[in-house]
Amino acid sequence: MTIKQLNATYLVNEDRIFFRFNTQDQVEYRLWLTRRVTLFILVASTHLLTKKLEQVHSPDTAKAVNEFEKAALIEASKTANAGSTDYESGVQFPLGFDPLLVMDVSYSLTKNGEKVTDQDSSKAVDFDDALSIDFLLPGGGNLNLNLPNNLMRAMCLLLDQLRIQAGWGEAVLSIKKDVEIQSVVEEEPKKNSPLH
Repeated sequence: MTIKQLNATYLVNEDRIFFRFNTQDQVEYRLWLTRRVTLFILVASTHLLTKKLEQVHSPDTAKAVNEFEKAALIEASKTANAGSTDYESGVQFPLGFDPLLVMDVSYSLTKNGEKVTDQDSSKAVDFDDALSIDFLLPGGGNLNLNLPNNLMRAMCLLLDQLRIQAGWGEAVLSIKKDVEIQSVVEEEPKKNSPLH
């Protein structure tokens, strides 16, 4: 599946992000992303992209390179959006026309198209230029995407802008035993709250 376009909108009444993407063959997938899922996507993708860079750079340099690449994408998106085309809705909806609620998300680095286990990820491995992301859906369903680094960064840039718009706070990475990833949320006051 080759992704053509990504699109997302924060819906205040739902307090969720309506996330959709289409493919080259006009297939569209529609998902609801909650605050918890969105924050995890942002923190886990940053962690794994940095981890990939640590294969050839020191941890401090890898973090700086990751931030530089993110800033370059933000700058490039400003010029690209000037002549951007509208989102093209799909004609086929394998998950249905109505968006499905994403129950959970898991990430993995990949090598030769296969997911890398936690034990393998600590070894020097030549990772693919893609991250594997699994959207866990109601009823035990699963939607797996292998997103190239640039598309993963673009998705995260879009979700991060909507996170700020929603006032959802930031996720902070907390690693236990170098294999378990958790995200901790720092609260930001909600806009238009009667208490503020």
